[in-house]
Amino acid sequence: MENTALRYRQFGEPESVLQREISEKAPLQPGMLRVQMLLSPVNASDLIPITGAYRHRITLPAIAGYEGMGQVIAAPDGAALLPGQRVLPLRGEGTWQQYVDCPAALAIPVPDFVEDALAARAFINPMAAWLMLNLWPVQGKRVLLTAAGSDCAILLGQWAQRRGATAVYGIHRSAIHADRLRAMGIVPVAQQDSDTVRALAASSDIVYDATGGELAQTILNSMRSSATFVCYGLLSGQPFSLQRHFPPTHWFHIRNHFAALSPQVWQAAFSEIWPLLAESQYSDAMLIPFSAWPSALAGYRQAGRTHKPLLDFTRDNP
Repeated sequence: MENTALRYRQFGEPESVLQREISEKAPLQPGMLRVQMLLSPVNASDLIPITGAYRHRITLPAIAGYEGMGQVIAAPDGAALLPGQRVLPLRGEGTWQQYVDCPAALAIPVPDFVEDALAARAFINPMAAWLMLNLWPVQGKRVLLTAAGSDCAILLGQWAQRRGATAVYGIHRSAIHADRLRAMGIVPVAQQDSDTVRALAASSDIVYDATGGELAQTILNSMRSSATFVCYGLLSGQPFSLQRHFPPTHWFHIRNHFAALSPQVWQAAFSEIWPLLAESQYSDAMLIPFSAWPSALAGYRQAGRTHKPLLDFTRDNP
């Protein structure tokens, strides 16, 4: 079987090191599903590893992509999932390729009530938001979000309200996000409004930060020692320093929690996530042919974007 994949053989900027390569797909191994990909999003978590930020756990050459949705085309005997079913082929191979093999026990069936473009984005950001809210509960607390226009933050904000947060504030860089956040019940705060950012940091009980850098430093300098700061990303590309008087600071990496999730717990988690996701507001999807992947990366990097670029394999598959 001929397979086309976006592969990188060295670390660097994705636009420079990713190559579209065609090769023969290896035979399917026991216990694995083979999935023909339909859609796969472009996330920060897909691009950052390509730069070499996590080179200690990546063996080159590697295929990019961590999530997406497709249809089963081959399954082991006795598997619960059958050819033709829509699934998320997770925790197996890179998803930026036409055919993905993944452990049958970890593939997530997509419910009929979830449309394709939403299903393709149901792992990285929804699972991260769900896990963080379980680890650091928000009931009765004031919540502050950074990078509030991002997919993970808008889910954190909406789901925090469902879980009893008394107020949710969202710091954004682009004014285009303000009305959208307000419609979700998240109070928008311009990142440039330093006085308001410091005041909210001082009154918040928990902060979920995806930016790091100067903004994180400003927030930490203003927070009460009894509050909680959770860092789940460094979108600014800049670190921040910790000081003794800062509140407890926690580092969240979704990968670190996989070992504690048995296949049964893994499947049960998505049983909770699917209805939440279907009822939530989320970024619009922009479908871009797999062969035009540089355009998808350019779309992801567009300042103030309110859409999510998705690689569309249906325009490339034979």
